[in-house]
Amino acid sequence: MPPGKVALVTGASRGIGRGIAEALARRGWRIAINYHVNRQAAEETQALVEAQGGAGFCVQADVGRLEDHAELVRAVLAHYGPVDLLVNNAGMAPRQRVDMLEVSPDSYDEVMQTNLKGPFFLTQRVAQHMITLLQAKKIEAPRIVNITSISAAASSTHRAEYCLSKAGQSMMTTLWAHRLAEYGIGVYEVRPGVIETDMTTGVKEKYDRLILHEGLTLLRRWGRPDDVGKAVLAIAEGLLPYSTGEVIYVDGGLHVSRL
Repeated sequence: MPPGKVALVTGASRGIGRGIAEALARRGWRIAINYHVNRQAAEETQALVEAQGGAGFCVQADVGRLEDHAELVRAVLAHYGPVDLLVNNAGMAPRQRVDMLEVSPDSYDEVMQTNLKGPFFLTQRVAQHMITLLQAKKIEAPRIVNITSISAAASSTHRAEYCLSKAGQSMMTTLWAHRLAEYGIGVYEVRPGVIETDMTTGVKEKYDRLILHEGLTLLRRWGRPDDVGKAVLAIAEGLLPYSTGEVIYVDGGLHVSRL
């Protein structure tokens, strides 16, 4: 990989996004560290990126707010130049876990806006940029990675809007892989399982029991952000050159059917 390729990682201030940024940094990538509100956490990610040999800068934008997309992409182009890799990682769980019989339209709209509508239209904008650069021979083999969730396929009736958003993002991957194949732009879905992040803090006791003692996952440990980062890195480094539209599970075998 030529040094200094550019990645835009949304929601990179902490959790899985930070793990992805760190994994790319170890290979010398330049990373646009997108964050929504927590500038301090984004700057911590930047320090970690730079400590591991990469380069990074922080760029604020709410991915769910379509009006922010133009300035987000403009900032990356101005700071680093052409984008070789887009990682749609930013996302949110419902603010409250409630039975799906009680889900409010406001909660549904907020989760879908952040997790599906925003990433779809950001991908559209970045893909158009990538096509232009490919035609001008200014980049080679750009890639797009969508970070979904085991909830794209596993039902959770107390997080219905989240499951729907991730299932939609999975189909979004298929659609963009189909549409962008003619340009040589690979599009991939990385589907994490139970990953130890801020989002799962509230259910730690439950999943400690399920993972460590009841065999929920074949590999009896929590997933870590770096596990997801390594999967994204393999895609970014071109180690799956004859794949696109692929679902890559990072879930310790959670999805494996067994009797």
